[in-house]
Amino acid sequence: MSDSEAAARARDLGQLLRSRRDRLSPADVGLPEGTRRRTRGLRREEVAQLAAISTTYYAFLEQGREMRPSRQVLDALCVALRLEPAERAYVHELVHGGGRAKPVEAPAAPERMLPALGALVNRLDPAPAYVTGRTWDVLTANRAARLLWADWPARPAADRNMLWWMFADPAAPVVLPDWPREAAALLGRFRAASSQHPGDPAFTALRDRLLEHSEQARKWWARHDVAPLASGSKRLYHPDLGELIFEHVVLQLVDNPEHRLVTFNAPDDVLEAIARRLN
Repeated sequence: MSDSEAAARARDLGQLLRSRRDRLSPADVGLPEGTRRRTRGLRREEVAQLAAISTTYYAFLEQGREMRPSRQVLDALCVALRLEPAERAYVHELVHGGGRAKPVEAPAAPERMLPALGALVNRLDPAPAYVTGRTWDVLTANRAARLLWADWPARPAADRNMLWWMFADPAAPVVLPDWPREAAALLGRFRAASSQHPGDPAFTALRDRLLEHSEQARKWWARHDVAPLASGSKRLYHPDLGELIFEHVVLQLVDNPEHRLVTFNAPDDVLEAIARRLN
């Protein structure tokens, strides 16, 4: 990991710690409110007390100094700041994960998807399905997915990306009635993934492009939120079909865990309505 990358990770850790400290109140962690509280959220000394470390050491971490706290110290801070599991994994990745991956000095080769996977996606019609790559490029999508989201093959190659569609296409908030939650979660997943690829120009280029284009992406990126890959329910809207509710499952491929197959299921009447639109 380069010196500049190490410095960037130290800054990210400091900003995350400060943002989570600001979100908590003494009552949240079982401390008395006290008087003359001028600081929003917890004080530094209160976090240090909860994590059983010195206030000076914690202050250095928040200031983004290049330190390497132990996993035990990080675990204690995660507990003190009430971090979620995905946030805890991200904190550990920032401090101890960078050494496992060398900075990428040249653009990665175009992603190759297994032909059998593309055939499987097509056979799932009228149930929507698509495959995304390491930076959420849409590698393939069946007709149902193209009907409900976007006609990915017709878009410029640089725009065949779920993150770019989410933040740059004005259709996205219409297609996704829960757009704020969906978009923030996707950006959080991208942040978590990018921490595992220090120096990778593909992640850097997409991040810079998103932040330059979208004020909302800039606002959310500054919060340092992270999110795990997850299955669940999703609401979509189609001008002819109305609002549709799907249960979706995210599957990572054994051959390439950075390729994700996302499949959607719905009651028979919904799938039949989609099938009629495809015929």
